[in-house]
Amino acid sequence: MSLNRDIKKNAVCNTCTLKLISIAYSRAPWFRLFREPLKFGMRFLSWVYRVNPSEYEVRTSKCFGCIRFYKVALKEKSGLFRRMNDIFNPLFDKLLERIVTEEEVNQAKAYAQAATDGKILPEDAANWMQGQRTGFI
Repeated sequence: MSLNRDIKKNAVCNTCTLKLISIAYSRAPWFRLFREPLKFGMRFLSWVYRVNPSEYEVRTSKCFGCIRFYKVALKEKSGLFRRMNDIFNPLFDKLLERIVTEEEVNQAKAYAQAATDGKILPEDAANWMQGQRTGFI
């Protein structure tokens, strides 16, 4: 196996979207109608571009397979995705920020930074993700 295939990309995350989405789905079920088609599009493009989440060094096992890594990879590989993201991401963020509190966003940012830095213990990750669907959410 070549050395380049063994070197993993750093998984960088600024906000734990998984947690915020879970909160949003419970408070505003209609939010699914907006997000699910976007998620389906990302899944389809991830298949087309053969995105492999194992290319990323994930320091928290609960984060493996998170849609964030698919999004990062698609930004690298697809001009179409970049254009679509430029259109839909600001709207997505505005809608999400109307549903979740500023404190919840701040907590999600702090968790993501700690996870990126490798400072999350497995039991802390389990507590954070308790009740959450993990994987490609």
